[in-house]
Amino acid sequence: MSLVATLIANPSNPVLNQSIAAQCAHALGANDQGGSIRWLAEKIACDIVPDASYTGQDIHARLKRIVADLPVDIVVQNAAGRKKRLLIADMDSTMIQQECIDELAAEAGVYEQVASITARAMNGEVEFEPAMRERVALLKGLDTSIIKTVIDRRITLMPGGGELIATMRANGGYCALVSGGFTDFTSRIAHRLGFDENRANQLHHCDGKLAGTVAEPILGRQAKVDALNELAGKLNVSVEDAMAVGDGANDLGMLTLAGSGVALHAKPIVAQQAKIRIDHSDLSALLYVQGYTGTEIESAP
Repeated sequence: MSLVATLIANPSNPVLNQSIAAQCAHALGANDQGGSIRWLAEKIACDIVPDASYTGQDIHARLKRIVADLPVDIVVQNAAGRKKRLLIADMDSTMIQQECIDELAAEAGVYEQVASITARAMNGEVEFEPAMRERVALLKGLDTSIIKTVIDRRITLMPGGGELIATMRANGGYCALVSGGFTDFTSRIAHRLGFDENRANQLHHCDGKLAGTVAEPILGRQAKVDALNELAGKLNVSVEDAMAVGDGANDLGMLTLAGSGVALHAKPIVAQQAKIRIDHSDLSALLYVQGYTGTEIESAP
């Protein structure tokens, strides 16, 4: 199969210029006069068709030498089948910029304790399910009204997320928010961003307060894999037609299984293993990875 290399800069820092693109094309045995560079968005993203003799590893290494320390992401993939029919996205530190359970912990006065467990779980140092039970227990007695306060005052959307969902849905894609977090948050975030559905863990409430427990079974790493397989079957598509995006160790299963598994600003263990790594750009990068141009990107809802 023929390969395509995509260079992507953050829209807020559009550093990708003609000179860099031309140097990269030359390094891959191509040239901009011959049409081997295709600009997806000026100064933000472009495709380069490499010489057919180069392997994906060769291509990435050659581009990395040129891009060096510039805040530009490099994606090398098969040219065929780039546009996906299904998107499965993590929520915390992916579709939003925070970890919801840590923000709840801040309201409960146990932020440091909970955030430490969260970090270890996301780095794969402890199992996700027991870590979830331990953290939720520390929230016992917190007034449930705090959830809305946290969403309104502490939660911010990851840039590019609304455009990602709107564009994929406008092109026939199905978008699912599948989170190891809580339905109290995913239901609201999914509605705000326009997801087709959302799945997450359910916090137990009692008399207007958090009970300190969560419904079993806990939605963890395997549940995300199961959701990907289930939704692919429901839509009658292959998992190769799916794009998954996440940042934590509990996302690795779905990132490995999906045709395009994207580690977004991910923990080291995830970034090292994912097929696609986005360190500098925002969620709009997932559209350029699929070959969409800037003029094809829909506005956020």
